[in-house]
Amino acid sequence: MKRIILIGYMGAGKTTLGKILARSLNLEFIDLDWYIENRFHQSVSQLFATRGEEGFRKIEQNMLHEVAEFEDVVISAGGGTPCFFDNMEYMNQQGVTVYLKATPETLRTHLRMGKQKRPLIAQKNDEELDAFIRESLDKRESYYNQARLIFDTGLLDNGTRIQEAAQMLVEKVIQSSEF
Repeated sequence: MKRIILIGYMGAGKTTLGKILARSLNLEFIDLDWYIENRFHQSVSQLFATRGEEGFRKIEQNMLHEVAEFEDVVISAGGGTPCFFDNMEYMNQQGVTVYLKATPETLRTHLRMGKQKRPLIAQKNDEELDAFIRESLDKRESYYNQARLIFDTGLLDNGTRIQEAAQMLVEKVIQSSEF
């Protein structure tokens, strides 16, 4: 039975690297946000709008508990998932947690492209986005750093291709005593 749970700030590459990691290890890939959207037939943005952040976070916790029972999976958790309730402790009990660490500059570049899909940043201009990322990353880092493994996605900023970075991640997970 194998479970790998990827955590990190939105835009860190959890879905992109998670799909490659799952394929490389012959595991199923589950994006928690997509799982929630399929179960509730609403986008994360719609759930935020209709239920508020507190309502969404409760749904997220319940769905996390559901998918974290699956076997042989790579789970991409939402950026805020580790920061609410006992989610981080729970994820560490359920499998190998990997923090995909990215700089604020990298995150800003990634998030600028698809921010309309993300309710917490959809209406922010570049300056507001930068301040928001830095402030919220400061608040979340203590949760993220509780992961069993930390993988620096800054490799991608230095010209490393996604496939190469994913292979490095696969090797790091396999070499860990947690896997």
